[in-house]
Amino acid sequence: MPQPQPESIEFDHPCPIRDVLDRIGDQWSVLILLTLQPGTKRFNALMREIGDISKQMLSRTLKHLEQDGFITRTVYPEVPPRVEYRLTELGHSFLEPMQALVTWADAHHRTIAEARRRYRGGE
Repeated sequence: MPQPQPESIEFDHPCPIRDVLDRIGDQWSVLILLTLQPGTKRFNALMREIGDISKQMLSRTLKHLEQDGFITRTVYPEVPPRVEYRLTELGHSFLEPMQALVTWADAHHRTIAEARRRYRGGE
């Protein structure tokens, strides 16, 4: 009797690093994930906390993050509808190594900014 074959998964890229970084490496994804780290938030709360993101970009990025399993979106049947976003286990696990990068960026931002200024000839 033949064994059932495992379901085949098609990847957007054959390289797992590029596949993930292409999605999560945009301007807004990490910022949204960091904003959701403390807990569940509604759309307008995300807009306020992030500040300079458009509604359209926030909506698009939230959809991508949900599609990839980093966040969940819960719609409550109320009038008006209440929608909340929260990190999944995958989202939390992503932020663990990302926190090291955030800490590094905070510690080295001044040095990088000074290097950029010197490069442009503004010493």
